[in-house]
Amino acid sequence: MSAAVLEIQHVSKRFGDNLANDDISLSLQKGEIVALLGENGAGKTTLMSILFGHYMPDSGRVVIDGQELPPGKPRAAIRAGIGMVHQHFSLAPNLTVLDNVTTGTESLWSFRARKGEARQKLLSISERFGLKVDPDARLGDLSVGEQQRVEILKALYNDARILVLDEPTAVLTQIEAQKLFSILKDMAAQGLSLIFISHKLDEVMNAADRIVVLRGGRQVAERKAAETSKTELAELMVGRTVTRPQREASTPGEIVLESAGITVRENGVDTLKAVDFRLRAGEVLGIIGVSGNGQTVLAQLLSGTRARTSGDLLLFGKPIDTLSVADAVFAGIGRIPEDRNKDGAIGEMAIWENAILERLPAFSRHGLVDRKSGMAYAQKIIDQFDVRGGTPSSRIRLLSGGNMQKLILGRNLINRPRILIAAQPARGLDEGAVAAVHERILEARRQGTAVLLISEDLDEVMALADRIQAIVGGRLSPPIPAEEASAQKLGLMMAGEWAQEFSHAV
Repeated sequence: MSAAVLEIQHVSKRFGDNLANDDISLSLQKGEIVALLGENGAGKTTLMSILFGHYMPDSGRVVIDGQELPPGKPRAAIRAGIGMVHQHFSLAPNLTVLDNVTTGTESLWSFRARKGEARQKLLSISERFGLKVDPDARLGDLSVGEQQRVEILKALYNDARILVLDEPTAVLTQIEAQKLFSILKDMAAQGLSLIFISHKLDEVMNAADRIVVLRGGRQVAERKAAETSKTELAELMVGRTVTRPQREASTPGEIVLESAGITVRENGVDTLKAVDFRLRAGEVLGIIGVSGNGQTVLAQLLSGTRARTSGDLLLFGKPIDTLSVADAVFAGIGRIPEDRNKDGAIGEMAIWENAILERLPAFSRHGLVDRKSGMAYAQKIIDQFDVRGGTPSSRIRLLSGGNMQKLILGRNLINRPRILIAAQPARGLDEGAVAAVHERILEARRQGTAVLLISEDLDEVMALADRIQAIVGGRLSPPIPAEEASAQKLGLMMAGEWAQEFSHAV
């Protein structure tokens, strides 16, 4: 085997009482794709942040082509040929693709003088690696998949030879993810070396040459992809056999939420179009659809953060003129927003503050927040919902995505909501966290909670939902029983091909 282009040697990193990385070592060869696999909070992102210079290791070192990399210096990492593509893009939506790619690479006056040269370099890289984008397009007008291409192009523009991608498919559709990994394999074939962080077993098995597994901050295994299986990797990742819960047969109760012809119009465009559904106590109604077809608007409408233009909304059989967030909380509607970082939590606030955000009156005395009761409430959620990686006083941004999601789920379910609006509840979660979230949703169903599950994951919807409707272009299909659902049938429904003879199950 040739000399490694990258070596991480005995790296450890501690944040307070949390040992994020414990004596981790790994190597990377030229033209190799290595997957860093582990649960949310296993230490994957911390390790890569040390590699890129965002964090200083407590011990250990990083070696590039036989030379030790100065710790804690991102510019040194970039000069050494390391490029980082973050899960949450570090791009300016109001700038063009070209401006985003070249920002920080040279002085403003120098860039203006050499803009044509920069454009040519960008187009050359774009063509070489199949990352086609319009240099003059405004970033905010691009799809999520196209924005990720810009992140990759920015790294390549800086002459990256080692590319690190943190959860690269977390915000992509399945088709976009397949295209991305095809591009990454082409990059490796042309001599680039890649590390991608993931907890998704399918993409790890399909894309990686070698897999390094982290658990609890420790390196527990290394496998060649051709010599392992998803079953083995899942057990290595979580330390136990993981099985997803099964939905049991049940008889739903009364209708608790009903939409009749609801339309939402924004800037002259109908984002929801005459939407009809009925949701009963003790059932899960699944809404399946490709991103951007109105499901975000629907979730916001039912959570009180967006108003309808026309149509009727009935809550527990009574017409509702307007529904505010306060109204929704008071009525017993819980919500899991699809973007936990943007809409579900305030990163710089403590866990206990985030836990009580939607219920401040219950934790206030004489206009002041009762910190003691808020801390106790947060600790109760942490204990009951297995939230790891922090104490009630820790800032919530320090939690992994899975643990943040469990906290958001817990602050809703601990109060036994009558209705739960769950939008993409398992997005970006590892296998163990997915199983835990699914079990909690089914437990709420058994206790009589009516769950509206909005998801792009066919397997998730088929596993949890009693009835399923597809959303296409802001319209909802008629519902079908889960027993009649298949991946093929739901795929056709998501494409807008639903039969008129489908019965309106109630």
